[in-house]
Amino acid sequence: MEALVSANDVLFVLLGAIMVLAMHAGFAFLEVGTVRRKNQVNALVKIMVDFSVSTMAYFFIGYSVAYGVSFFSGAEVLAAKNGYDLVKFFFLLTFAAAVPAIVSGGIAERAKFNPQIAATFLLVGFVYPFFEGIAWNKHYGVQDWLLANFGATFHDFAGSVVVHAMGGWIALAAVVILGARTGRYSKDGQLHAYPPSNIPFLALGAWILTVGWFGFNVMSAQAIQGISGLVAVNSLMALVGGTLAALVMGKNDPGFVHNGPLAGLVAVCAGSDIMHPLGALATGAVAGALFVWAFTLTQNRLKIDDVLGVWPLHGLCGAWGGIAAGIFGLKAMGGLGGVTFMSQLIGTGLGVVIALAGGVLVYGGLKKLVGIRMGAEDEFNGADLSIHKIGATADD
Repeated sequence: MEALVSANDVLFVLLGAIMVLAMHAGFAFLEVGTVRRKNQVNALVKIMVDFSVSTMAYFFIGYSVAYGVSFFSGAEVLAAKNGYDLVKFFFLLTFAAAVPAIVSGGIAERAKFNPQIAATFLLVGFVYPFFEGIAWNKHYGVQDWLLANFGATFHDFAGSVVVHAMGGWIALAAVVILGARTGRYSKDGQLHAYPPSNIPFLALGAWILTVGWFGFNVMSAQAIQGISGLVAVNSLMALVGGTLAALVMGKNDPGFVHNGPLAGLVAVCAGSDIMHPLGALATGAVAGALFVWAFTLTQNRLKIDDVLGVWPLHGLCGAWGGIAAGIFGLKAMGGLGGVTFMSQLIGTGLGVVIALAGGVLVYGGLKKLVGIRMGAEDEFNGADLSIHKIGATADD
């Protein structure tokens, strides 16, 4: 296998890394378009700094935790195979850095900047790679146990569970620990609407993410000989299914419409290489409907102030995607096989448990040690790294 790595593979994975890196601009604009104007600068700076801190955490700790690879070798070793191991790290880093970018959208508008940076380092250095190593590098014998007992390993081709469900369920823990934004709910529990500040920015973010997702999914083959048009078409069908379901369920609401394709793409990641396109369409449609239903439920009834709806979008739709791979990936459902429902269910459940536990430990610990929430005055003015820092005027 090592001898088959070529310069073409290096270029293939490098292009994938660049496409997923570009998706972080999508995370930024999706958040900027959703939060109130006074918090837009905070959102932009947070995404950029989160990525840089993620790189440090993953380079020095996380990649070794997941794959046992150290970069403290000689230049000759690192340059071997045209530097393939280095661009593979770059590609997988962009996945790891998506986790704090996901969390950022949930805790927006009231989380302190510096504690969130510390949380990013801990999540990308330890929590995320712990499950990444289990799912993608067969750590601790979990995959072997699933194979022996249920006939297949846990299958997650491009990270429905490993990336998205992890990010979404960590975010749920963070959001609950942090509490709702000041004024979001009245004393009698009535919801006060905080409408998106900029629909064009929100739409731009959704489009950047949607286009970049074809690098996220297709390039997960990590070698040019493994590239599959099936992955591309399944991604297309899932985003269409998610969009149309969100359109109907969300009654033409532009926020739901632009998150619909993202819900579909989150869900199809796991089984995009083994589903029939009709299965991908169904997976995306369920995800789009699930997002609208769960977002409305969390905001209106459960009083969980998840600003961008990252738990419904990434947490629930990611978990659905892991399970859906065990349904629509079966040969009986038109898929290519090689999966079992129980392995997918158990693997998905394990990811959720690890994410929740990690989120509680990281954010609960930081809350006790240094505090994770802005003071009331800073929250009201958006003064924690906001437009006040550059001399502009705050405006709801």
